[in-house]
Amino acid sequence: MNVGATAPEEYGDYFAWGETKTKDVYSWDNYTHCNGTYNTCKNIGVDIARTTEYDAATANWGSDWQMPTLEQLNELMDNNNATSTWTTQNGVNGLLITSKRNGNSIFLPAAGERTDVLDYVGQYGYYWTSTMSQELQNLYYLAYQFCFWTEGIMTNENQGQRYSGQPIRPVRSK
Repeated sequence: MNVGATAPEEYGDYFAWGETKTKDVYSWDNYTHCNGTYNTCKNIGVDIARTTEYDAATANWGSDWQMPTLEQLNELMDNNNATSTWTTQNGVNGLLITSKRNGNSIFLPAAGERTDVLDYVGQYGYYWTSTMSQELQNLYYLAYQFCFWTEGIMTNENQGQRYSGQPIRPVRSK
């Protein structure tokens, strides 16, 4: 389930990338890792997995848990490994991902994202990975995210602005 949830279909808490606590409003103005604008974002690491300072899964659930890496997201999205289906579980829209190897599955609720309001609930799912984008030299304002909606899944190249509040689906640390 998501960090802050008590069941797989609950949305749980929302976090800005690299922050470990929730808040009411998510914006560049109150994002911890910049000085009020996207072009002042600090490089806090290419991959923040398993750091209690920046990984919300580790900070909130302990050292056995971490945010998924981009590599783990790629494995999840690989059609050779799993199938994905838009579905409803206990009245909540989301994505059911089923392993082709062992038949195990996970349900990711379409929890939307938070900025000054909660947007796209029931329509889109956004989930942070622990990997920061490195495509724009010296502009550290993007991080990789997993994004899906009723029509399908965005590619693993999808990136979100780090101030945005998104849920985190932890994975067990290796």
